[in-house]
Amino acid sequence: MSRKPEPGPKSDGACSPRDSVDALLDSWAARRSDLDFSPVAVVSRLDRVRGHIDRALDRVFAEHGLTRPSFEVLVTLARLEEEGGVSQRRLMDELGLTSGTISVRIDRLVAHALVERRPDPDSKRNVLIALTDRGRNVFERVVPAHLSNEERLLAALSDDERSLLEEILRKLVVEFEGSRSPEADDRLGLILAPAHEAIAMRESVGLPRVAGLLVHSVEPRSPASDAEISAGDVLVEANGRELRSSAALYAAIEELGDGALALKLLRGSNEFAITISLPHERAIEGRAAGPAEPRARGRHSL
Repeated sequence: MSRKPEPGPKSDGACSPRDSVDALLDSWAARRSDLDFSPVAVVSRLDRVRGHIDRALDRVFAEHGLTRPSFEVLVTLARLEEEGGVSQRRLMDELGLTSGTISVRIDRLVAHALVERRPDPDSKRNVLIALTDRGRNVFERVVPAHLSNEERLLAALSDDERSLLEEILRKLVVEFEGSRSPEADDRLGLILAPAHEAIAMRESVGLPRVAGLLVHSVEPRSPASDAEISAGDVLVEANGRELRSSAALYAAIEELGDGALALKLLRGSNEFAITISLPHERAIEGRAAGPAEPRARGRHSL
């Protein structure tokens, strides 16, 4: 008589107790079974975890006389610090803030003698922002405490779980913030918008919801242009790989290495199969790509 194989160890996640979001989903399922609340399982948990983390971070900032906005400016100045200071425009771009908002934040830090404004010798219309000695001292105290606090907040996760969570969150952040491939000579000539924008665009004109990469624009005389890809097309598959993200497109290209990329795209309600010749014998690597330029946030340039 054969023995049953011993069951393998269960993951921590499989044994995790139910949480407040489970209760929320059960309540909605009982009341509105006709609606799909599955996105709530992710988005609501992200929101709740963010709330717990924010409160814990704010306590450390307050212990050092800072708020989150002032901390962000302080550490950005310390990271970018150059002789003479950092331009207000550079700070705006780094933090993704408007001119008015960054001015208010700097005013508060100046009032607490943590930063100072200096004239820009190269431009009378610009000012440079620099840490004062007091600001540097605060930075040297708060950052070790902040990093220790963040490490404490992640104590429930193993190293492998942290790596997996980092990978998944990076994928989401990239889709909202955009990316750009590093080598101009190796580009396909595509500017793409993420899947959530493709869905919104199609629904706005009465087309079925499809998760794919929306072609925002095509560069003239590029491999994409030669393949007759057009703005408004939605790329849904590459070499058999579903294209829900820019990471998926990079993965399809890296798997191929060189040659021609087989794409499936939607143009309105019509589906087309096309091939696009890769511009170089080297693969266009996602790991070598960087964040989008500030004015091209949410766009993927390949």
